[in-house]
Amino acid sequence: MTVTKIGYARCSTDKQDLTAQRQALCALGVSEDLIYTDHGLTGTNRARPGLDQALAAVREGDVLVVPKLDRLARSVPDARAIADQLEKKGVKLALGISIYDPTDPMGKMFFNILATFAEFEADLIRLRTKEGMAIARAKGKLRGKQPKLSEKQQKELARMHATGDYSISDLAEVFAVSRPTIYRTLHRTGAKISP
Repeated sequence: MTVTKIGYARCSTDKQDLTAQRQALCALGVSEDLIYTDHGLTGTNRARPGLDQALAAVREGDVLVVPKLDRLARSVPDARAIADQLEKKGVKLALGISIYDPTDPMGKMFFNILATFAEFEADLIRLRTKEGMAIARAKGKLRGKQPKLSEKQQKELARMHATGDYSISDLAEVFAVSRPTIYRTLHRTGAKISP
């Protein structure tokens, strides 16, 4: 029986490129037309069409090849679920040049250690992102979503509403915004809103 190598590559953002991963997969013996990819999807997102296609393409005796484990999964449960799915189909998993054998206790342990490090790395990225956003917010560089109406427009909206001559729908039409935006603005300005 001929062993077919199916490749999978993933990059998290649209700014990243899959070229290096594709070249690595080809160097590992995967045919270019058997490489499935996901572009702009994180490893923590399990809804990845390219991965689903790769998993559907593998048959008993085949090898699913990924350049590194973190391209396949970023959490231990996800990595285990994919490994279990491959094991049930009789498919081996190659992480770069190393082939993971799910029936070997050492191979299983090594795989779990790699999955733990991939999850740890994803957690560190989330932590650094959160810290970076907090620093930017403290410096006034990250202020969140800007209001749809300027301060001057908000004051005029509150004034017009206070006259009682304009309904919420009228105000939405005058300021060319949605009714929920009118309600949020009135709430923010402290205006009394009648039901």
